[in-house]
Amino acid sequence: MSQSVDSDVSVVRTYIDSHRAAFLDDLVEWLRIPSVSAQPEHATDVRRSADWLAAKLRETGFPTAEVWETPGAPAVFAEWPSADADAPTVLIYGHHDVQPAAREDGWDTEPFDPVIRANRLHARGAADDKGQVFFHTLGVRAHLAATGRTAPAVHLKMLIEGEEESGSPHFRTLVEAQAERIAADAVIVSDTGMWAEDTPTVCTGMRGLAECEIQLYGPDQDIHSGSFGGAVPNPATEIARLVAALHDEHGRVAIPGFYDGVIELTDRERELFAELPFDEERWLRTAKSTATCGEAGHTTLERIWARPTAEVNGIGGGYQGAGSKTIIPSSAMVKLSFRLVAGQNPDHIEKAVTAWAAERIPAGIRHEITFSGSTRPCLTPLDHPALQSVVRAMGRAFQQPIRHTREGGSGPAADLQEVLDAPVLFLGISVPSDGWHAPNEKVELDLLFKGVETSAYLWAELAESTHEAH
Repeated sequence: MSQSVDSDVSVVRTYIDSHRAAFLDDLVEWLRIPSVSAQPEHATDVRRSADWLAAKLRETGFPTAEVWETPGAPAVFAEWPSADADAPTVLIYGHHDVQPAAREDGWDTEPFDPVIRANRLHARGAADDKGQVFFHTLGVRAHLAATGRTAPAVHLKMLIEGEEESGSPHFRTLVEAQAERIAADAVIVSDTGMWAEDTPTVCTGMRGLAECEIQLYGPDQDIHSGSFGGAVPNPATEIARLVAALHDEHGRVAIPGFYDGVIELTDRERELFAELPFDEERWLRTAKSTATCGEAGHTTLERIWARPTAEVNGIGGGYQGAGSKTIIPSSAMVKLSFRLVAGQNPDHIEKAVTAWAAERIPAGIRHEITFSGSTRPCLTPLDHPALQSVVRAMGRAFQQPIRHTREGGSGPAADLQEVLDAPVLFLGISVPSDGWHAPNEKVELDLLFKGVETSAYLWAELAESTHEAH
């Protein structure tokens, strides 16, 4: 049995303080490995990173730590069974590959030569995602120290992929092939962040994504606009009409069936979003924009977190050079992306977009539509016991109320939710100023160790909430 809450907190913090220096030494060693999955010349470094992590997880205490091969970069799997046979199983997800980085990109120091300045650790991967993966290693040891256990209160597993920064091209296949090994009652994603240093938050969901390119073909070649203009269909005109038809006058996506199945925000969720200290003018400055727009009846945060969207990512056709060239072009194109929310199915969206486009293309225009890989949305209800465990663990670490956010972007977490049929929970301590994918990426050390502390409390919280639910 665990000790009292106050005693647990004291033991956890003492343990973390006494192991802080060694933890940072290890993390710095890992950050020195330039595990850039997008660059073939770093393939051996990505493998070195996987080998390093597997060895360190075995050193942490995981009886099983394996490097799993994929057609691309390797992933790492680790498992540490609980002594309690009926304990829940929890899978931690993260990634060990990083974005490309070079000094000439604008870094103040070498990106793979970690530097600590003003209580911040600067290096590529410090926040995204090595730091947030690695805090679990010290967290689980602090958990054992506080509870007197020799194994975690949950059956603890880790799956740390090596291709997230390259779009996770082999992740879904890996998850499906290893579904039995990675089966879990809950998934903890530590590849996310918080609202701000003074506003700790837990993310409850991510949007999904579908993408397509539509090509329109008219005349077999560019033709004279004086001789044929106004008498034959123009692909560039039709692509413009297609784009103009994407939304109605209220900013809603006008594709029939697009909103089928959408899970609407509850009043409570809208209240929680409204509690966040959101400065729209500051947000606009970050967006390098001067005005907001979007679906009527929703706030900016609701639009980017909990509403589906259709965006034009690129459009082209006809003459693009200097001066004029009076032609009807032979072709035109548009690239579209659709951010999806809980309840939407990418397969359904593909069919809806395909039917919508076909219906709007006039005679004399041939079209092709090509979809790339899709990502499903994921959402954990506010009242889910596992989510409440994360909130309580963070609350104990930060000693203040934990607020709620969602993530407007998309990621591979939804594959885990779908294949494993388990709730996805987000535990991250990174803040917007950490500069993911940017020069001088960093992690705030105080927050990094709050992540360690949260991890230390989480496993007993999850075990207890599961037993109470049963």
